[in-house]
Amino acid sequence: MKRVLLVVRKDLRLLRRSPVLLVTLLAYPLVITLLVGLVAGYANAKPRVALVDQAGLPQTLVLAGASFDVAKTIQRVSKDVTLVRLSRADAERQLRNGKVVAVVTVPPGFLSDLRGMLHSPRLKVQTGRGGVSTRVTQQIQALVYSLNRQLQTAFIRTNLAYVHALKHGATISFLGRDIDILGLDRTAQLLQGFPPSANRDRIIDFIRDARLALAETDSAMRATANPIELVQVSQRGRTWALSAQVQAYTLALTIAFLTLILAAGALAAERDENVIGRLARGLVGFGQLVAAKVVLAGLVALALGAAIAVAFGLIIEIGGIEGGEPWDRIPLLLVGLMVAGASLGALGALLGGLAREARTASLVAVLVALPIVFLGLVPQEVVPVASWISEAFPFAHAVKLFDAALFDASPWARLGREALWLAGLGAGFGLLARLAARRLLA
Repeated sequence: MKRVLLVVRKDLRLLRRSPVLLVTLLAYPLVITLLVGLVAGYANAKPRVALVDQAGLPQTLVLAGASFDVAKTIQRVSKDVTLVRLSRADAERQLRNGKVVAVVTVPPGFLSDLRGMLHSPRLKVQTGRGGVSTRVTQQIQALVYSLNRQLQTAFIRTNLAYVHALKHGATISFLGRDIDILGLDRTAQLLQGFPPSANRDRIIDFIRDARLALAETDSAMRATANPIELVQVSQRGRTWALSAQVQAYTLALTIAFLTLILAAGALAAERDENVIGRLARGLVGFGQLVAAKVVLAGLVALALGAAIAVAFGLIIEIGGIEGGEPWDRIPLLLVGLMVAGASLGALGALLGGLAREARTASLVAVLVALPIVFLGLVPQEVVPVASWISEAFPFAHAVKLFDAALFDASPWARLGREALWLAGLGAGFGLLARLAARRLLA
């Protein structure tokens, strides 16, 4: 163990003597983290959806006695998508090449169905393939829901006018025809002029019952149109940029890049500096040499991860973010950082042994780190295969471990499971790295 620590001490001195290299190693993963965050933010941007108007929507539409500015209404209800008006041919071409993610078609006859309301008017939706199609379908469903909300008030008002006519009598317009409705009130007045009879009394009783039934029509019809009402309260909690998930991803992504590059470059550098031959003659065995690089990666991951966690915590505390930072969980996080850094360092040492030269090892580490990180970022619901592949590498398990350590109400089960995964993967990669380290003598 003493020899391992001596090699670690030597590597730390080399890092201290190369401030440019040290700053680059620290800054590079942070820049990658920022770029991934920007890409993730762009993924939440409004998708572009084509609107094909085959019905000839007018500038102003009058429905149920209410006037709607079509352009403003569509703009108001399509907050989650960017609607662009295109011809049918342009829309289909842009859907094929991916410039739009969906096509919403207003078919002929839509306006007549909407005005008559004898049949529900239909919008046709065509989406592209891929994981984003489900999200777009949900947003278009939300768009149609918002449109229905805009229109239902006018239709309810019209239907209530019909009910009012039934109760009190009126002249109404239906399908372009004027219809004179006698109404219950005027019917009752007419019946008073008829001679008393059993049939007249039965009709008067019916009118009384009908009045009682129609008395609560206003409230009942509005409640039927909106059986469940969604009330949005003021926003609370952390913003997306300071969320638990982002904090866990930032920690894992930063130490993944740093430890892979550092361990790979440090092991391969022993050959470049002509040290490996002297070490192999008995000073330090290959297993001890790999262990030293793994310990180095764990220590650096611990230091940098702790600094990031403290920075997150200070930002949250100074900003007065609700919930604050779970400072009492920091010791758990520190243990997790060490375990994750060591596991990733073992993988880096394997890459360094295979690459043999420090510059090649660093490049290979970057090339390997990128797909590992992005595989771990892909949600299982979108591409299950990517999620399964990511389980074979430490990054995805590091994310889950950090998230559990900081934010799970009862973290022990998930914490233990992910720590065992990281330890097992680290041991496996470490054994392979010991075998690959022999290539450094060639």
